[in-house]
Amino acid sequence: MRITSAEYLKSVLKQDDLPKDNRPELAFVGRSNVGKSSLLNTLLRRKGLAKTSSTPGKTQTINFFEINKQFYFVDLPGYGYAKVPKATKDAWNRYMRDYLFNREPLKMAAVLLDARHTPTANDAEMIDMLAEAEVTTLLVATKIDKLSRNQCVKQLQIIKSNLGLEADEYVLPFSSVTGEGVQPMWEIISDILTANELE
Repeated sequence: MRITSAEYLKSVLKQDDLPKDNRPELAFVGRSNVGKSSLLNTLLRRKGLAKTSSTPGKTQTINFFEINKQFYFVDLPGYGYAKVPKATKDAWNRYMRDYLFNREPLKMAAVLLDARHTPTANDAEMIDMLAEAEVTTLLVATKIDKLSRNQCVKQLQIIKSNLGLEADEYVLPFSSVTGEGVQPMWEIISDILTANELE
């Protein structure tokens, strides 16, 4: 897909502030510091569009980016970071749940998993929540450039096994450093958007 424009639109904390134009939305979610902002910037070929930080918990709102003036990328708050106050975490969880269960324009959620680590209970909980909300879900293994090819194959198997996935279920390997995974991810996104047009 050719990106003709990619602009930050707004940050949202409540349902009333969500965009009202009914354009398709593709959400990105993962535990804190999984590489969400880097992935978004890599997909959009824009270095500083989504703000990156070495401090986990940087994304604290639902952030909307307007792509090609046709659809939105939605950057959801990172989860699972212990040093965030409980009240803040509870608020994030409410925002996320409300959004995932009640947002009609939401067409897909990409769950980012650090390829170097075993998925956490929070990762499994998020994937289960998306299944319950009946949201099409893509699992993305980030930071694969930090692994050898053999390690990558092994870690993808560990991720699938840990999450109870079938051997043929898809986990997309992705690297913001090498660009691996960018083209297949855009192909999946294009298919989702095309299917939405046919609805």
